This record gives sequence, C-alpha cells and structure tokens, in this order.
Amino acid sequence: METSDLLKKVRKIEIKSRGLSNHIFSGQYHSVFKGRGMAFSEVREYQYGDDIRNIDWNVTARFNHPYIKVFDEERELTVMLLIDVSGSNHFGTVNTLKEELITEIAAVLAFSAIQNNDKVGVIFFSKNVEKFIPPKKGLSHILRIIRELIDFKPENRETNISEALHYFTNVIKKRCTAFILSDFLNKDFEDAIKIANKKHDLIALNIYDPRETEIPDLGLMRIKNAETDQQMWIDTSSAKVRLSYKNWYEKHNKYLSDVFIKSGLDVVKIRTDQDYVKPLINLFKKREARR
Repeated sequence: METSDLLKKVRKIEIKSRGLSNHIFSGQYHSVFKGRGMAFSEVREYQYGDDIRNIDWNVTARFNHPYIKVFDEERELTVMLLIDVSGSNHFGTVNTLKEELITEIAAVLAFSAIQNNDKVGVIFFSKNVEKFIPPKKGLSHILRIIRELIDFKPENRETNISEALHYFTNVIKKRCTAFILSDFLNKDFEDAIKIANKKHDLIALNIYDPRETEIPDLGLMRIKNAETDQQMWIDTSSAKVRLSYKNWYEKHNKYLSDVFIKSGLDVVKIRTDQDYVKPLINLFKKREARR
C-alpha cells in the first residue's frame, strides 16, 4: 500500500475509533476491566463510568468534589489483542471484510485502553505467531498498532489458534485482559484456551459473515479455500449440498459454544453486516453485572 493511502486509512480509523472510545466505551471499559487490588496508593478525580464503590469519601468531603481510590492492580492493567490474520478473514459478502472489521474493533479497544493509561500489546497470528508487539503506553504506540493492523502482510494463510494461545501464555507473565479476534474456523484449541483463561482474563470476539452460515441457491459455483488455495466446483442448486454445509456449520458452531462454556470465556459474536457497538456494550454490561 502506498504511504499516502496508508496514512489516510490510519487517520480514518483513528478518528472513528477515538470517537467511539471517547463517547461510548471509555467509561464502561474503565469500570468493567479495571482490576481491584487489595490496597490503593493514590486518588484521582471521579470520571464518568467509574465504580461509585471506589469513592474516597474523606477526600471527597475535603475538596467538595468526588474522588476515586486508585488501586495498585488498576494502575498496572495490560491489554493484549490477539489478531487472527489468516486467509479466511479476507472474506465478506456485504460491505466489510472480516479482516477490516477486526481492524476497526481492535483499534477501538486499543484507544479505550490507552485513554485509561493502560499498556496495549498485539500478537498477530496465522498458523504461526507472525508478529509480537510488546505492551506499551502512548498515542504513538497505538498509531503504530493501527498501521500494522491495516498494512500487515502475513507469511502464512492457515490458522492455528492453539499455537497463538500457547505463545501468549508464555510471553505475557503477569495477568492481563486479552481479546482474541478471529472467525474461529480452526479447531483443537480447547486445552490452550482453557489454560490461557486461567492465567489471564480472556475474551473471545467471534467475527463472521452471514454468508458463512448457509450456502444460497446460485447454481454451479467454483469455491476456493482462502487458506489452502484448494478449489472445487459445487452444485448449490442441490438441496442436499446446501443442507450438508448448513449441518457442518451448525456442528462447528456447537463445538465453539461448548469450548467457550467449558473454558469459562466471555464470547461476543459479531456479524460483518451488523453494528459492533451494541454487542460490545452488552458484553460490558454483562461483566459489570457479575462484579
């Protein structure tokens, strides 16, 4: 991609992501994902969305303005983004490719984290870990992450979620909040995701396209596996072919649901043709209700 085009895309993503994180997510992100340590070492002014249970009433009375206790764990939160860059995400049948939606959601989460003075790091993965950006703070760091999200070219197109989770568990020593953004068309990652969620607070964002749920009746079609380049002809006018695919998808969906439940993960399913704001806000509300 030309440098000028890349900068335009970065700026566009930055403006939209910053706006969403400012006006929608920052308060809820803060109250839901900030850890509560056993001791606090400072106070700060109350911000919209803060947990009122953390108000320091003595300081509040002294200054006639609400102040919040800042817990040790809260001050040291790290957010990790595990980004699936495999070939299957280069797909979309409405307005947005899965990889484009993943980029935008990751940018929004990164800006929400940075506004709360958190560190943010990224792991790009396909069948291998393609790139690791260690957690850091600051706007320049976030803009670097967004540039990588937009312009990153993976060496491999196949997927191995288990490999990415093993790497994440080993490289990030201290407990963190992590989002794994993928279409989760891969399998056999049950053990790895269970281990990762025991060590960290892991949230799965399952990005999918509506056309992946069932095949339409469009006659004879040539389809291609984006990860292996394998091509084949299928007769979509055949009810048996369409039913066979639908059964496969529902079986895989059931597999994913079972894995997430057994691992104790929060999961959000987001379609490429729908707004992702509401599902993310619902996630925040669900987690807040459990606190």
